[in-house]
Amino acid sequence: MRLTRVFVDQPLAPGVEASLGGEVAAHLVRVLRLQVGDPCVLFNGDGRDADAVLVECGKRGAVARVRAVRDVDVESPLRITLLQGVARGEKMDLILQKATELGVAAFVPVFSERSEVRLEGERAAKRLEHWQGVVHSACGQSGRARVPAIAPPRPLAEALQAFPDGPRLMLDPAAPLAMRDALAPAAPGCVLAIGPEGGWSSRDAMQLAGAGFSGVRLGPRVLRTETAGLAAIAALQAVHGDLR
Repeated sequence: MRLTRVFVDQPLAPGVEASLGGEVAAHLVRVLRLQVGDPCVLFNGDGRDADAVLVECGKRGAVARVRAVRDVDVESPLRITLLQGVARGEKMDLILQKATELGVAAFVPVFSERSEVRLEGERAAKRLEHWQGVVHSACGQSGRARVPAIAPPRPLAEALQAFPDGPRLMLDPAAPLAMRDALAPAAPGCVLAIGPEGGWSSRDAMQLAGAGFSGVRLGPRVLRTETAGLAAIAALQAVHGDLR
């Protein structure tokens, strides 16, 4: 039987009793109906799973005692950073969830000229916290013990100043370079840029090109933002990552 995996922001070691509050406890106790004595798996993003057992269950939370920890290695050899134009509501959640399942290592949400969503101050902080919850849940489901980092959302021009050296790709149905030829056979990673609902504007495209992004062709059709990144990530993983 597959055990439930949940993220906890706490150190994990044998004998540690981890407090599970909020949505995590509600999911285990109210949704899955787990009781004292039932096993579960905890992870905190350090690359290990902690086998645990519930020792307390209540309306306000639960406590799990760690029995053992073990290394988990399901990460892709290709470190993909997804530079994603911020999409609306459920679309952004879908992108983060499925890209995490597909092995993306980091997310950089950006605002561009055609972005339909603008976030500032407390609203941006709350949205970032929500996105982190989406990613934690996706890691729990997919077996990942390394949690992809999510940068705070910021303007495209600002985000482009922070990337390290390495291949930088943006989808373009008219580009001469095909996705299968975009990276060297043993490339350690890349940055993939996907526009928001309205796509990249000409100014956005110029900024990306000026920052070293090359157009790559996945196919002749124009894909929606929630489709484009996921299809490109799957293609990259098949050719250069998990299945290389």
